[in-house]
Amino acid sequence: MKKDKNGLTEAEFLKQYKITDFERPSVAVDNLLFAIDETENNNIRKLGEKKLQVLLVKRDEHPYIDLWSLPGTFVRLNEALEDASIRCLKNKTKIKDMYLEQLYTFGDVDRDPRTRVLSISYVGLINKKRTSLNDDSNKTSWFTLKTSPTASDGVCEMTLEGENGVVIKAKIKTDNGSIIMTEAKNLAFDHAKVIFYGLNRIRNKLEYTDIAFSMLEKQFTMAELKQVYEAILDKKLSKANFQRKIKNKAQSLGIYKTGGFRPAILYKYKDSSQ
Repeated sequence: MKKDKNGLTEAEFLKQYKITDFERPSVAVDNLLFAIDETENNNIRKLGEKKLQVLLVKRDEHPYIDLWSLPGTFVRLNEALEDASIRCLKNKTKIKDMYLEQLYTFGDVDRDPRTRVLSISYVGLINKKRTSLNDDSNKTSWFTLKTSPTASDGVCEMTLEGENGVVIKAKIKTDNGSIIMTEAKNLAFDHAKVIFYGLNRIRNKLEYTDIAFSMLEKQFTMAELKQVYEAILDKKLSKANFQRKIKNKAQSLGIYKTGGFRPAILYKYKDSSQ
């Protein structure tokens, strides 16, 4: 049985180990949920506008009481990170049974005024029409997310407009892809940074994954799919170029969607892995 430099076996070492020998930061999880919302269009010949939204909750305790934040919680000693994330969403938003992907670990020393807190963030994309928040307290709301083009000094302006009328504005400065500064009003902690980081992640993933399809109904038109891409990227796309890009991801059903606008062919997601 191997012994260390002090002549202790592993069992002996663990028995006399003092967890107070080192300071321990607190560990939290924060959940960043994106969804697509559609506004009604008075012109029956056109589709309603699609908007990218983020789910926020209103804090009812210090610090940052009455400000908005991502749904988050501290991790218990006896639970996995993913379990803490799922527990948080279920308790704070009533959302459950959804796929979450680990985004990034945020660990700036002064990110939380209470103590040193490391936050592992998770990101998820959901279909809003299939999701019910079941919140009568007005402490949970979807916020429409918009960003300005990055200026020459690396500053980008981000606006979050809530369905409750609240408007949150933030400035994010980047340098060679790294976020070096954020300024935000009415948004707690460093969550402006988390949202901006997550937004860039899903924008990049549009290039090599099929994440956009998770935000649609199972049957959709090509125009509706294009709108989802445009909402995430916050820019208009060429119809011809877009159709060439996703032609191997969408399969025609050979039937038409009818309604107040021009009939359009319906598609479904074509999983290339099957």
